[in-house]
Amino acid sequence: MVAFALLTGALAAAPAYAAVAQRSAETYSYRVIDARVLLAAPQRGPPSRDGKIVLMSYIFTASFVAPAANPTSASSNYVGKSNSTLQNGPTVPGKAFDRIIQIWLENTDYETAASSPVFQNLTKQGLLLSGYHGNTHPSEPNYAVAGMGDFFGMHDDAFYAFPKNTSSVADLLEAKNISWASYQENMPYDGYTGFNYTEQNYLNKSAGEYTYYVRKHSPLILTDSVAGVQQRALRHRNFNDFAADVNASALPQWVFITPNLVNDAHDSTIDYTSSWLEYFLVPLLQNPNFVGNSSLVLLTFDETETYSVNNRVYTLLLGSALPTSLVGQNDPTYYTHCSTLSTVEANWGLGSLGRCDTNKTLANVFDFVANKTGYVNNGLTINSTDLPLTNLTGVFPGPANTNMWTPILAPNVSAVGAGGGSVFVANGTNTALTSYAPQNLTAMGLKNPAMIDPGYDYSSGSLVVQNSTASSSSASPSATATGKVATASGTSGAAGVVVPMSGLLAVAAGVAALL
Repeated sequence: MVAFALLTGALAAAPAYAAVAQRSAETYSYRVIDARVLLAAPQRGPPSRDGKIVLMSYIFTASFVAPAANPTSASSNYVGKSNSTLQNGPTVPGKAFDRIIQIWLENTDYETAASSPVFQNLTKQGLLLSGYHGNTHPSEPNYAVAGMGDFFGMHDDAFYAFPKNTSSVADLLEAKNISWASYQENMPYDGYTGFNYTEQNYLNKSAGEYTYYVRKHSPLILTDSVAGVQQRALRHRNFNDFAADVNASALPQWVFITPNLVNDAHDSTIDYTSSWLEYFLVPLLQNPNFVGNSSLVLLTFDETETYSVNNRVYTLLLGSALPTSLVGQNDPTYYTHCSTLSTVEANWGLGSLGRCDTNKTLANVFDFVANKTGYVNNGLTINSTDLPLTNLTGVFPGPANTNMWTPILAPNVSAVGAGGGSVFVANGTNTALTSYAPQNLTAMGLKNPAMIDPGYDYSSGSLVVQNSTASSSSASPSATATGKVATASGTSGAAGVVVPMSGLLAVAAGVAALL
């Protein structure tokens, strides 16, 4: 139960913060340098507490450059080489689909994506989820929600590594012997846990190096329950592995795909990303090894570019599992990234995480899946007048909020999720620790314990634990890798999470007792 005092306080703070959350005084300057475009833009999101705006530089080519001949061919432009194909067990049938493939893109307003001819053509082939929303800002907390069911107070893109009792969707899948993997473009080797990776710029080889891969866009590597367990960490794979797995018909049943920072629209434009989709997704939708066997493809964005709107992101369902009667149609049901978890749980009859995946406001199951599983959604649609505010950021306490810090708290063990199973409780979880008065670690001169890199290294193909190092609490451009592996030492810039205070996302939803 969320205390009404906490709820009232959070909602009272929301209007004041909303003014801060609106992107302010943004001017973009472009100049052509050797067929490159240099874009200097203010840091996305609210300014820092001292009012300063940090500038970032993005370099990308004006025209799309394919990293390989096609998405099922190995690319010499990737440092990460193909390893042996993934070994999965027998397929576990689902009630609505046997495989789900999520492809996440970056930082794009709904109307911007809708204006793209490529997205318009894909929409004709799939089902538009016009009521789908991101959960917060900036990017990383949304990825955390997709993997662990909460953003735990996260409001930045700093380095976080959460302890092994931080549960994730991997725990739920493995409990039913359902295979899974994450594929990350330009990741240097399988199991990589570094903050980012910088390599030769394949878009323009005369332009020097470029940071293509970032940890913050990989939801499951944020928890040590994956990063610190070899057989799990090595399911964190690169795109050359992806090509090999598709060709060998070895894709698992739960798949998360993250393009690099240029192809996902983070450092580029919707037109550039549309070209990437034509290269990558369009042919794969004709490949039975990718989209056959009752596969459901979710194409979405992490968040809107504009902070002052309520974070509705353009989202499509595609694939052979989608009923033909829904192709070219629109589903206006209210969804968030929590819905990806609840939908998976309903489909396979899984347990839950006891976080936003069990929140009756935020976790509607995709409607056609709900119909097949007997789950009853809450009736909210994009046209409802009482939708939660999902563009708030920085106002929630949790283990990932240094200024409103709480320790790792227990999930809501009494929650009932869409799959009907029990709440997963990891070993070492103190189920009695359900509340804690937030503390300001910054004012106390203390480091956030979740910002310490535990030093997991898989460069040899096996787990080696290096000396752990503390990370700073602010982004440091000079801390990125320079052509080789980047560690979190002295770096930050991608925020992670930890097991949340029970009910934090219910506060975000504006409800008091939904978990």
